[in-house]
Amino acid sequence: MDDEMGQTEKRDYLRKLFLPSLVASNFAAGPLAVLVSLLLVDIGNTFNVSVGVMGQINISYSIAAFIFALLMGILSLRFNHKLLLLAGLFFMCISALGCFLAWDFNMMLISYSLSGLGWAMISPMAVTLIGEHLPVARRAGAISWIVAGGALSYVIGPPMIATIAGFSGWRYTLASFVIPILLASLLLTFIGVPSASRSREPSASGKIYLRSFTDVLSNRSAVACLVGDALRSAAFVALLFYGASFVRQKFLMPAGFASIVILGAALCYTLGSLVTGPLVNKFGRKTLTVLTAFLAGIFTICYVSAPDLWFSVALILVASWFFGMVASAANNLTLEQVPRFRGTTMSLDTAALNVGSAFGTAMGGSMLLSFGYEGLGSVLGAIGIVAAFVFYLFAIDPASSAT
Repeated sequence: MDDEMGQTEKRDYLRKLFLPSLVASNFAAGPLAVLVSLLLVDIGNTFNVSVGVMGQINISYSIAAFIFALLMGILSLRFNHKLLLLAGLFFMCISALGCFLAWDFNMMLISYSLSGLGWAMISPMAVTLIGEHLPVARRAGAISWIVAGGALSYVIGPPMIATIAGFSGWRYTLASFVIPILLASLLLTFIGVPSASRSREPSASGKIYLRSFTDVLSNRSAVACLVGDALRSAAFVALLFYGASFVRQKFLMPAGFASIVILGAALCYTLGSLVTGPLVNKFGRKTLTVLTAFLAGIFTICYVSAPDLWFSVALILVASWFFGMVASAANNLTLEQVPRFRGTTMSLDTAALNVGSAFGTAMGGSMLLSFGYEGLGSVLGAIGIVAAFVFYLFAIDPASSAT
């Protein structure tokens, strides 16, 4: 009897670690990217290359993430989802260690590319595991926490990284902050995530692999979610990549002030994602996705046209709030599209988000060169509004009757 009670208590304890493990894995995937973005100049100086050349490591990261996200559509059918999540965290650890040990630019390029593989495994598997192990009514809140966990790395990461790097340099920051977080997350995920997989195909074959992609890509609603996610990701670039430079160049503010604005935007994004869970269950996945995508696009257009600094900053914070909400709501909507092939669906969604981000970066840069920040914000904001219409016209919520 005592043994049975002990086993029950142990299962209850591990069950409580399930969601924190997934939140931690999403958080742990962020600090390396934050470090590279924040300390790109310092890293370039270490290897005697310009910032422009050093920035190419982001392109290699994106290419690796996109290719492997597509491959994950197959791997998610063949392998246990917990194992794939652990493998993603392991790749992130190897990437961070390789960056720490890098002796030249090429080594840094290869090492950082591995983090793209890791992110392509962590992002879809964390959400897939939610759909696999939690009932419909609890998924919205859980996904909100996972999205918030990823965003939180952009709240906590910059001040921690800047402080440590100021004393010891970027390599020591990897060794004392980034790598320990990844190792801790790897251990927590190993302990807290159940090993049993309820949706893995026991005898996956070429026909099943093909059918998984066919079922997703022939589903009009699923495709609408993928396209809508790519477009909202493109719109978010206006804040994520160009927000700080806008504040600095438009209002002639120092880098320190711009970093505070971005920190506030990251916090608003985090809080926006957290409040979305209860609202999804109340108003529905599709309704909330459409509304928040539309508002995120509207406020993106508005912030670049604001007449003064503080009004513009306020609009940036509001836009970030709605981008956090739409990220959580859209993940909920996409997860329910093809229940049998959730792993494939979320892997394709990760690829779509990556394509959208690359498209938004290129489009934003082109508009900035031709029409200034007003053109950049107007076009990328309009893309966000288009995303809302794509969700509204073509997506459905298959789980609406179950919630």
